[in-house]
Amino acid sequence: MDVWRRLLLATVCGVAVASVYSAQTVLPPMGDSLGVSARHAGWIVSTGQFGYLVGLVLLVPLGDVVADRRRLIAVHLTVTAAALFVTAAASAAWTAFAGLALAGMFAVVVQTTVAYAATAAPPAERGRTIGVVTSGVVVGILGARFVTGVLAQAWGWRSMYAVLGALALALAALVLRALPPESSSRMPVGYRQALVSLSGLFGQRLFLTRGLIAFFLFASFGTLWSGLSLALADAPWHLGESQTGLFGIAGLAGALGAARAGRWADAGPALPISGLALALLVVSWAATAQLSWSLWLLALGIVVLDFAVQVVHVSNQHVLTTAHPERTSSVIGGYMVFYSLGSALGAATTTSVFSSHGWGASSLLGAAFATCALIVWATGARRRSATPAGRGRASAPQRGAAAGAGAGALKDQESCAPGSPSHFRDGTRLLPVPKPVEAGDDRACRDPVQHH
Repeated sequence: MDVWRRLLLATVCGVAVASVYSAQTVLPPMGDSLGVSARHAGWIVSTGQFGYLVGLVLLVPLGDVVADRRRLIAVHLTVTAAALFVTAAASAAWTAFAGLALAGMFAVVVQTTVAYAATAAPPAERGRTIGVVTSGVVVGILGARFVTGVLAQAWGWRSMYAVLGALALALAALVLRALPPESSSRMPVGYRQALVSLSGLFGQRLFLTRGLIAFFLFASFGTLWSGLSLALADAPWHLGESQTGLFGIAGLAGALGAARAGRWADAGPALPISGLALALLVVSWAATAQLSWSLWLLALGIVVLDFAVQVVHVSNQHVLTTAHPERTSSVIGGYMVFYSLGSALGAATTTSVFSSHGWGASSLLGAAFATCALIVWATGARRRSATPAGRGRASAPQRGAAAGAGAGALKDQESCAPGSPSHFRDGTRLLPVPKPVEAGDDRACRDPVQHH
């Protein structure tokens, strides 16, 4: 997994996610062309999000079924390209909605790509690799706003979907040629088993906590980016598509946050970093709310918001893939269900709220979503701190055995690596390996007895 392959995977994610979010920059002209009112323009973005949701449930588990995810990535990119061409050629709203829904459904190639990257990367570099690949998602969401704004200004909104379709086709061929096949050590499962495994995740506290954080996190994110183009096109600024797209460049600072968050996750402190980032997310809305009189404060708020969102997003994925290394596709797909629902909620509500009450009300809505995410995080942290200190602590004989297991113990593999065994062999006995309080926190590897 060298730097060029990471960049290729990041590009795949960027193009795929751009197919869902590009409409945010051109909602006014796209709605006018298709006969969709400004009040309901948010559904243009939400349609892609709901398609994305269907893909997360039905398509992402295929990543744990197939032996080589490269071919699955190529197929998904090809179908995405076809759907984008349909959208570009649409003459009626229902045709465009159908194309957007199909493009969104197969844009879940992002999750298959992240799962491939997480599996291919060495355990010590998993967070960094996820961070780099996820940076492509940020560039796709935010950088595409500028590019599509320029294309729409010059040749109309249809041109951006035609360009994205051509890029998706080119990447499908490049993936098969440039990426190595996956290791044969990964054991594929049946499709039904993968779906059952996916549904079982929703009964796990760690998964639900991180999922609910993602739901409110991306509802806040969608509130900003789906409502911003309408606000900037309105009084007092009256900005065009290309000028609105420039604010996507400010949001690219979030890509730096994604890469750095991966390094932080590798170092261990995923829990406190997520809490700090969520607090920044709430504060960022105080700046973005000043849009009516200051574009500089708006730009500052966008930088902080996107940085915070990506830090939490990467940390969540690192924690969950570390906790479930044997089913990375399913766990990422299940997690992204919350992401998709949250993004759709933000996109659908912000346009309606803005049409009725203005940007100030939309900002309060975004801040409310961010606050809910922070509350979920704080509740989870309080529950962990309230756990009795003695629960799960190893007995005295176990502590003695663990302390003396350093050079003399014959471990099957590194106990801190994802996917490691739950026991190590000490002579003729099998003793339990203490596990971290939360996956992704490697303090337990440094002091396993204290953090068991």
